[in-house]
Amino acid sequence: MKFGIEAVLVAALVAAVVTAVAQHFRLKRRELQVREAERRAAKAERLAELGSMTGGLAHEIKNPLSTVVLNAQLLREEIEDASTNNALTEKITRRTDALQREAERLREILEDFLRFAGRMKLAPAKTDVRLLIDQLVDFFHPQCERSGVLLREDLQGTPAFAMVDESLMKQAILNLLINALQSMEDQDKTDKELIVRLESNPEELRIHVIDQGTGVDPDQLDAIFRPYVSTKSGGTGLGLPTTQRIVEEHGGRIEVHSIPGQGSDFIIRLPLDGPDGSMRSEAEA
Repeated sequence: MKFGIEAVLVAALVAAVVTAVAQHFRLKRRELQVREAERRAAKAERLAELGSMTGGLAHEIKNPLSTVVLNAQLLREEIEDASTNNALTEKITRRTDALQREAERLREILEDFLRFAGRMKLAPAKTDVRLLIDQLVDFFHPQCERSGVLLREDLQGTPAFAMVDESLMKQAILNLLINALQSMEDQDKTDKELIVRLESNPEELRIHVIDQGTGVDPDQLDAIFRPYVSTKSGGTGLGLPTTQRIVEEHGGRIEVHSIPGQGSDFIIRLPLDGPDGSMRSEAEA
């Protein structure tokens, strides 16, 4: 009888210890989640301050720039209609084309900056990410065909739902697709492939964008996510930082595995229940 009581006490003590340990880890995990949320909020606030400080200036530049673009186009049309020397007309036309081209590029840089620096407001909803990727791949397919790149999907056969802002997530993935395609355009390879792969587990989704491009040097892996750092000529250097910001706003993170000269694998990792556990709360309700 005494042995039975001792066994019950030991079992109760073990159960209490296990419960206490489990509670400790739950509290620790919650504490880490709160700290991560605070870090994201602080970063978002800093970016919002940057946007409010510089957004007005960018808009002031953008307005007269649009006028420059329009007048360059009108000037080109008038030159073509004028009865001047053909050689002179051709020379002036080249100059106006260059003016219009660079003005357009400057306007694109400003628009990219405004998207990056502005306040990002998520409207997450329960979304089938598999369908989202399928639509995006269908949209991007013609551009890959023109560049001689085979774009293919490697998706799960069943819907994969997560709490995401569909528009912003499409922009994030599209930035990676554009970046991957540009890295392959100058490669002297045949049968070039660009793959979008979707994987999932009970807690997160993983979206891979895998290319066979130039790759990234190990010492540049962190730098490519900094604003205005670009490894390609003509790039604004805001595509990857914007993608990273969108992913982090969703409570996720982005990883890169790259081999110089062989290609890269950019991985978006997203929690299924969104940045604030919206889908989990909805299920529990």
